[in-house]
Amino acid sequence: MHTMTELLMQHKIVAIFRNIDEQAAEAAAQSLIDGGIRLMEVTMNTKGATGLIHSWRGAFGEKAAIGAGTVLDVEMAKEAIAAGAQFLISPNLDEAVISYGAERDVPVWPGVMTPTEIVKAWKAGAEAVKVFPMASLGLGYLKEIRAPLNHIPMIATGGVDLDNIRAFIEAGAVGVGMGSKLVRQDWIANGEFDRLREQASRYVQAIQAGA
Repeated sequence: MHTMTELLMQHKIVAIFRNIDEQAAEAAAQSLIDGGIRLMEVTMNTKGATGLIHSWRGAFGEKAAIGAGTVLDVEMAKEAIAAGAQFLISPNLDEAVISYGAERDVPVWPGVMTPTEIVKAWKAGAEAVKVFPMASLGLGYLKEIRAPLNHIPMIATGGVDLDNIRAFIEAGAVGVGMGSKLVRQDWIANGEFDRLREQASRYVQAIQAGA
């Protein structure tokens, strides 16, 4: 198993940065790292995404793994990996992206919804899959698909908050992808980085509480 997938399974939270202002981005990322977050994803539809990935690899080095999100095709995968992305996440399943990443030793955790897509992604070489959109599918859906497919590591993305994060892990998710509930744009805009750090550490504690 790739060390990035191991990191995901150990720390369980991927912080998703989408459409974040470049000026405030680094301070926000630092706050999350200080709060205990170890995996961060910059979505490719964020302005200046590749620049952020590149500079964060330099700024945060061994403190956190930096990946790219919303990687829709091989072209985007190419850009993300060239910028230094250590893992790729997508909302869709594109088997060519999984192969492209594997050839370059970068794991791909593709977005899937149905049992057919989950198995297809697994057979294509994905070490973990992102079940999305979890906010609409709900916890019950995750429990149901885990029953026959419990050998495939699943990341729950969408709808995860402080109240239900433990429930998602207990239902069998190996990790969760967290966007706006963790990377609070309003706090970032106001420069409230202490609140950001405290919130991050609450999520990390919630994960560890049941470990």
